[in-house]
Amino acid sequence: MDLSQLPSRLLENAVNEFSKLPGIGKKTALRLVLHLLNQPEDETLAFAHALQEMKLEIKICKLCHNISEEELCSICKNPNRDESLICVVESIKEIIAIENTSQYKGLYHVLGGRISPMDGIGPKNLHIDTLIDRVKNNDIAEVILALSTNMEGDTTSFYIYRKLSEYKTNISTLARGISVGDELEYTDEITLGRSLVNRTPYHGK
Repeated sequence: MDLSQLPSRLLENAVNEFSKLPGIGKKTALRLVLHLLNQPEDETLAFAHALQEMKLEIKICKLCHNISEEELCSICKNPNRDESLICVVESIKEIIAIENTSQYKGLYHVLGGRISPMDGIGPKNLHIDTLIDRVKNNDIAEVILALSTNMEGDTTSFYIYRKLSEYKTNISTLARGISVGDELEYTDEITLGRSLVNRTPYHGK
């Protein structure tokens, strides 16, 4: 799509910014921008303000690395959560997916990705050291490795397993109701919930 044909530089700039979003091409970006342009001014400004406020105000939980509006996220602060249970996930998207199952009442730990040498991502680029500190300094009964069932996810799970093996903590993984190669965030809630409930010990194999 040739953006030089657009009648306004401001419109072109907005389309360029929208097209940077995942899965949004130039045509879709143009459709979204024109939709916002045709909305009442207060609605479009409210949309822009919500994005600005989100970027400026949202913090990262100092304990689990989940998104938060305070130093600790709402899950870590919840006294009804099981503090002896930590579910390790790659990103915030997996927390949302697991919470939607209503099958898990423990805490989380967000790694911020998975080990992928091809992409230049090693253990030091992830929040693995803080996970080890949590297990070392707290009475953690079980760590659930809820990572994607692909090569990078398996590599990350094995690395964490080796790092935690010296501590007296049970390490488990999701039951194989989730197909090999699947991304956790796209798994349906029923399958994901059953995989959590029926999780199995992780043996590093």
